[in-house]
Amino acid sequence: MKNHKGEEYAFFQKKIMRRFCFHIFASVFIVLILYLFFWRQRFGDWIVSVLECFPKITHEQAFYIYHNYFRGYREVFFAVAIILIFVFMAWRLFRWMSRYFKEIDQGIDELLKDDAARICLSLEMLPFERKLNAVKKELQDRKAEKANAERRKDELVMYLAHDIRTPLTSVIGYLSLLEEEPDMPMEQRARHVHITLEKANRLEEMINEFFEITRLNSGQIQLVKEAIDLCYMLVQLCDEASPALDAHGNSVVLDIQEDLTVYADPDKMARVFGNILKNAAAYSFPGTEIHVSARRTETDVIMTIQNRGKTIPPEKLSLLFDKFYRLDSSRVSDTGGTGLGLAIAKEIVSLHDGKIEASSENETVSFTVRLPLNAEIIS
Repeated sequence: MKNHKGEEYAFFQKKIMRRFCFHIFASVFIVLILYLFFWRQRFGDWIVSVLECFPKITHEQAFYIYHNYFRGYREVFFAVAIILIFVFMAWRLFRWMSRYFKEIDQGIDELLKDDAARICLSLEMLPFERKLNAVKKELQDRKAEKANAERRKDELVMYLAHDIRTPLTSVIGYLSLLEEEPDMPMEQRARHVHITLEKANRLEEMINEFFEITRLNSGQIQLVKEAIDLCYMLVQLCDEASPALDAHGNSVVLDIQEDLTVYADPDKMARVFGNILKNAAAYSFPGTEIHVSARRTETDVIMTIQNRGKTIPPEKLSLLFDKFYRLDSSRVSDTGGTGLGLAIAKEIVSLHDGKIEASSENETVSFTVRLPLNAEIIS
């Protein structure tokens, strides 16, 4: 890496060194010429000629002034000449170098502009040009990311208002109906109470998801890790999800390596796999199988949940784990909640130093979770 950076700045360094050496040699050359000219008295003849131009100064007087004041203090004049020449050449050198600082200053001004125009500097400033353009791109990406986050937060408020209003309206409606008809038959009353309770539970679930992602983002959640029998956990989660899967005509096929243990927070990891299973149940083709597999490598434990469903376009696939994003733009209540489930899963996996990925092709959607093996478990 250091060699690469040295090669990038080599052209710039060489040009500065060449200009510096040129000014040094030019200064020495000028001083040498003046010294020889002064030593051979050519310079003295010129001074005498100049002095003779003044009124009332004869040739003898001009020669006397030159011999006593110029020739007698030759070393002083020579030293002053050297200093002046070097100062002048140094001024030219610094003035030339300041051009690069002006270019960088102009580049910084371009960096602050809100446009996509590329910053262009001189050829020898190519490394600086690359860095400035890289910083500009990074700033633009961050600004776009911030704008998207703000837009999704605004959408979240709108979506929450929509999604919360639906179960809340049902709860208020059924409770009002129970209050208005105290003599309602017990069977009908029990049915209304059951529906009201379902809507209230749905409302609580949505609010809990919102608070959970907020706590994850603020770092308020602490992991309580322990050795987990991953095979047992996945089997149990699939059993718990069977009612939702059966309603959609789906079934689960398990392919899990036995004696598979991972060191993690059991509650949080159960939330991860539960969210992925819910997503698979919501977006699978009816009557298809959902494949759940798990295996261990030398360094990781890899879990994959695969379902048959509509192929997700690449531009949407990269957004699945973004906060507040929902694949179903119609916001149908049967296909999900606030769009935080996969975002929560990603945050939990990241807390475990793991990685979660999604892929989709040929009407097959796969979610893969990788968790690092703990050294104690490996031994």
